Amino acid sequence: MTKSETAQTQVDDGSDVVIGPTSESDAGEVLTLQRAAFVSEAQIYGSADMPPLTQTLPEVEAELRSTSGLAARKNGRLVGVIRFAEADGVLLIGRIAIAPDMQGEGIGRTLLDAAERSSTADVAELFTGSLSEANIRLYEACGYEQAERVPQGDGTEQVFLRKPLHQVGDPSERGASG
Repeated sequence: MTKSETAQTQVDDGSDVVIGPTSESDAGEVLTLQRAAFVSEAQIYGSADMPPLTQTLPEVEAELRSTSGLAARKNGRLVGVIRFAEADGVLLIGRIAIAPDMQGEGIGRTLLDAAERSSTADVAELFTGSLSEANIRLYEACGYEQAERVPQGDGTEQVFLRKPLHQVGDPSERGASG
């Protein structure tokens, strides 16, 4: 999937979700979705002082201009979003936000897979907090392995996970026969 293509896929509940690129004009919806999605993270950590909840609309607009992103829409409603960038052969996965009522339906996995397939990077990297056990389980189920834990000084750690992409002989590798 290229940055300008859209794709239709079915999620775990059997309904159709359309995956397509984000644009700066999506910023208001993205910010609303992001805030709704990260409330549960704030509850886990006991603080709403985290970038997904404190980010402003101009900051989201700027981020959507400077990074790539994919949106998942169900019947026109934004139900998921992922932001990412490539640097030095690494696909840096940014925020993944899924509407609270759609979490657990396979949308995060679908967006992650679409971002990986759109990349020419050798490896993908993302991070989450050490208390975000459901996120860690999802990323590990998608082939990511913990690469580093960075103490945050409050008893929690940032957990960095990495996954090799486009291995030789991998049918998803660009130019590979499969």
